[in-house]
Amino acid sequence: MGALAHKPKLYEQVAERLSDAIAAGTLRGGDRLPSVRQLSLRERVSISTVLQAYLHLESVGLIETRPQSGHYVRRRERPRLAEPQVSQPAKSATPVTVSGLVSQVYRAMRDPRVIQLGGAWPATELLPVRRLMRELNILTRESGELGILYDAPPGCLELRQQLARRSLDWGAALSADDFIITCGAAEAIHLGLLAVARTGDTIAIESPAYYGTLQNIESLGLKALEIPCSPRHGMELDALQAALERRRVAAVLVVPSFSNPVGSCMPEENRRRLVSMLEERGIPLIEDDIYGDLHFGPERPRTCKSFDTTGNVMLCGSFSKTLAPGFRVGYVAPGKFRERVELLKFSHTVATATLPPLAIARFLEEGGYDRHLRALRRGLKAQVERMAEAVAEFFPEGTRVARPEGGSLLWVELPPTVDALALHERAFAVGISVAPGPIFSARTDSYRNFIRLSCGQPWTPRIEAAVSSLGCLARGLV
Repeated sequence: MGALAHKPKLYEQVAERLSDAIAAGTLRGGDRLPSVRQLSLRERVSISTVLQAYLHLESVGLIETRPQSGHYVRRRERPRLAEPQVSQPAKSATPVTVSGLVSQVYRAMRDPRVIQLGGAWPATELLPVRRLMRELNILTRESGELGILYDAPPGCLELRQQLARRSLDWGAALSADDFIITCGAAEAIHLGLLAVARTGDTIAIESPAYYGTLQNIESLGLKALEIPCSPRHGMELDALQAALERRRVAAVLVVPSFSNPVGSCMPEENRRRLVSMLEERGIPLIEDDIYGDLHFGPERPRTCKSFDTTGNVMLCGSFSKTLAPGFRVGYVAPGKFRERVELLKFSHTVATATLPPLAIARFLEEGGYDRHLRALRRGLKAQVERMAEAVAEFFPEGTRVARPEGGSLLWVELPPTVDALALHERAFAVGISVAPGPIFSARTDSYRNFIRLSCGQPWTPRIEAAVSSLGCLARGLV
């Protein structure tokens, strides 16, 4: 009598169904699998059967277990795309004329019907909305008339005290008196530029640079001197040093931690060298640290401010990328320029809103911020990885992608024949927004084959379909 056909055991049947779903792409690398109890109820099997199924799938390399988190589909190893090379901007300073192009692109980012792959803000699902609203409601009831009075510079004492405590994590021991509360980081940078530059002066910046920074420079009638930037290490300091020897610069403005749009992170020794280089020349450093809390590694990068011994560094930041974009709560620690910045703050906006900074201060004081940050960083890291994988899968051959170690953005270099503005227009026509490369330079003919993608939205089939469509449109422009 022939051997009896092997009848799969119950756990093998469960494992096979999950394996089929992984093979079909229904479950993708990084997806979280149901909990043991959930799968037990769904499959109508015992918990021990589910555990055996998961152990089997783990043994064959299809899934992995993450302590205190659950079971996840193991990511398939794909060849990693090359990174963009060090940028090569023009060596001369130029007036900035980017605002017209930015306003055209930003209209697409504001359209609620459009899938947002262009905006640089986190999805509300990733933010502690209810907790902040509860704090705001309590403060509204408790504050009475104080809640509608001006909170003149330097602004909310409670928040400044919390910032002083957090500055220890940044490597800087600042006091509450070192801070001025602002309407977001944009105003902090604006005030810093106003304090040290005059119309026609030159500001050295990374290239590519955040379009909001370029608009700030444009609005003040300043010139931008774009310095080459590595997608891994940020501003090239040898190039900056050579530029400073050629011409007068009123200030240097950098985003050392996970810059927008490249996502680079300046090594600690470079930060120390940058601070020293500018101190020797008497050139102020404006440090935009808005993404500093969004590191994927175990430790937060030290700020340039932590190496400042003369007050030459103006540290700017906000809670727009981590807590509440609409609260518009930012800050600046202006160092030796404090008196000038405080006077400018009062003359320009008189005060900041009273209650939002206080709500954030209470959230920080109660310990909720660090717990929230841990979850937010995990979510953003996974989303950045998924976006990079999708770009590798769907975009044309020859595409390059930066490898950020923090933040929520992905800088993508397309083949030279792909025009980013044409891609932006075609994508918008099918309901997808992207940020085209030319808006990230003072010269709008730069970065014509680059785009910035936002990874701030939780990964969904809808997002994946949008990236697939975007890749198809890009291939059509090759």
